[in-house]
Amino acid sequence: MLRGARSHLPASVAPAAVLAAALLSSFARCSLPGRGDPVASVLSPYFGTKTRYEDANPWLLVDPVAPRRDPELLAGTCTPVQLVALIRHGTRYPTTKQIRKLKQLQGLLQTRESRDGGSQVAAALAEWPLWYGDWMDGQLVEKGRQDMRQLALRLAALFPDLFSRENYDRLRLITSSKHRCVDSSAAFLQGLWQHYHPGLPPPDVSDMECGPPRINDKLMRFFDHCEKFLTDVERNETALYHVEAFKTGPEMQKVLKKVAATLQVPMNSLNAGNIHAVFPLHSVLSSLEVLNV
Repeated sequence: MLRGARSHLPASVAPAAVLAAALLSSFARCSLPGRGDPVASVLSPYFGTKTRYEDANPWLLVDPVAPRRDPELLAGTCTPVQLVALIRHGTRYPTTKQIRKLKQLQGLLQTRESRDGGSQVAAALAEWPLWYGDWMDGQLVEKGRQDMRQLALRLAALFPDLFSRENYDRLRLITSSKHRCVDSSAAFLQGLWQHYHPGLPPPDVSDMECGPPRINDKLMRFFDHCEKFLTDVERNETALYHVEAFKTGPEMQKVLKKVAATLQVPMNSLNAGNIHAVFPLHSVLSSLEVLNV
């Protein structure tokens, strides 16, 4: 996939996907996928919290709102009385910081390409329209709202007694002040409204019986308010020693060397920061199903 004339690079494969696969093969022994392989599925285990629901549970591709119950979950003698769920926000755009790193990497490749050619992948990345804007800054996308609405429907179907109409006003959603989290909470409530009122458009969340999500940064973003964390970690120059050591250590040097060879750019023009920026880009593309591979 990485060899031959430029015309041989499949148009359906986003250059970022190929570069991300090259990165993974550097340290995870993940071989590059062949033509027609689902790149997103190969890479998704490495996206952590940015992994699509559909990759964590492929059954959702068949029916996104039907729950799959573990046969050993909730035996006949067990009656659920309370559900506490810690839910991450839905699919979002990259942050402004990530977008700027991507633009820096693309700028490097464009300069290299105009001067002395470069590799097939580098040329594709240099020419690839990077349509992200700073205004996006991690905002929730429509796919993210859909994630939350469908999650609400699955939970309501899995725990019908807890999510009954009678209990609706007992539901409490707590969120951080991050816009993507507030918007995710609103979408979750809209999904529940669809469960209770199929076919009817949901009202504003402030008019729902359970009330709007409550913002509590002291709980949901405790690390910003924990004095011990701020003192011992955030403001402690030695606390992240091992993180910084990894960024400059032999493992990262191996990754940088392989990527530099793939892109045919000087190794000293790359660093851990702009290499890491490839992952949120590809995870977003995978989540938005932009990749047609």
